Amino acid sequence: MNKLLDLFLTFARIGGLTFGGGYAMLPMLQKEVVEKRGWASEEELMDYYAIGQCTPGIIAVNTATFVGQKTAGIAGGIIATLGVVFPSLIIITIIAAFIQNFSDLAIVQNAFAGIRVCVCVLIFNAVVKLWKKSVIDKPTLAVFLAVFAGSAFFNLSPILFVILAAVAGILLKNKEVQAK
Repeated sequence: MNKLLDLFLTFARIGGLTFGGGYAMLPMLQKEVVEKRGWASEEELMDYYAIGQCTPGIIAVNTATFVGQKTAGIAGGIIATLGVVFPSLIIITIIAAFIQNFSDLAIVQNAFAGIRVCVCVLIFNAVVKLWKKSVIDKPTLAVFLAVFAGSAFFNLSPILFVILAAVAGILLKNKEVQAK
């Protein structure tokens, strides 16, 4: 199959079947991009995902762009991005046309309540997988605990946490390397 078509269809499937945003799509990305197609390693995907969180825009779109660009150059980045966005555009357009007519129905409200719970579980699973790949030693545990405590007790911008965590990671890892 043509690589660009494969990129589009893969990311369209991911975009169409992932509810709950970028965090919920991580397990599907790992399966499709790393395990099934080998377009990126586990570490590369985590890096793309982390960069996607730190850059403006939607995590899913940013990650699709990085994977697509790595796989098939600029055209691949564009095609993967279009693929991940296309299903949402169609679904949202259809929902927007009819939501006012059905939003008061108990069955619709109950369905959304169930979907929210499902999304929480998907996000939790993604967090566990990220934890296992990211918190690998005492310095990364220290960064994790500091960011967790800071975000729990202070209402600061996530950008500030990312910058401070990057600086802490550099300092802690350099200290660790110099100690060896």
